[in-house]
Amino acid sequence: MKFFIDTANLDEIREAQAMGVLDGVTTNPSLMSQEEGEFEDIIRAICGIVDGPVSAEVVSTDTEGMIAEARRNAAIHEQVVVKIPITPDGLKAIKACSDDGIRVNVTLCFSANQALMAAKAGATYISPFIGRLDDLGQDGMELIQTIRQIYDNYGFETQVLAASLRSPKHVVECALAGADVATLPPDVLGKLLAHPLTDIGLERFLNDWRAWQATKNSDPVVV
Repeated sequence: MKFFIDTANLDEIREAQAMGVLDGVTTNPSLMSQEEGEFEDIIRAICGIVDGPVSAEVVSTDTEGMIAEARRNAAIHEQVVVKIPITPDGLKAIKACSDDGIRVNVTLCFSANQALMAAKAGATYISPFIGRLDDLGQDGMELIQTIRQIYDNYGFETQVLAASLRSPKHVVECALAGADVATLPPDVLGKLLAHPLTDIGLERFLNDWRAWQATKNSDPVVV
């Protein structure tokens, strides 16, 4: 399973890249609004840090506006994947972009029917929002499993990009369900390595090492 980081902050992206496990980046208008600078400059800078897909979302809500914006975003850098919401107008834009060879990450997916429609329109990625479904008392992970089965049944090439992940448990469950990609907030990515037994074990090893070195460096006993 590929790991994307869900942020537009360049420092957070550099830190994730340094870990050696980063495959791409997803952004959205809310994340972009937290950063300083122009949209195109930020996207271009992100593409200079990672060697993988970088999602840049449209903000238009009509088909024509989405298509025009998608073309502008795709022209920023060859790594850009245009992010389009799964609405009636969005579906038309997804089809037009796919026909033009523009890769699309379909966002705000909350149902298997939406995912099926997106795949038929030629989406490169579908982004089911797991955490937001869980917040409503629904089973977000069940949606990942259902989409995976539908895509496998019919040979759709659209990749399942699990989004809105809230915990390391979500990541493991997505991997077991067969998600192609998980996009993670920086704090969740950092938690994937955390385990108290690792910290305890490392501390014990180092303490034993120091004690052993201390016996070697002590003055010899004169008899």
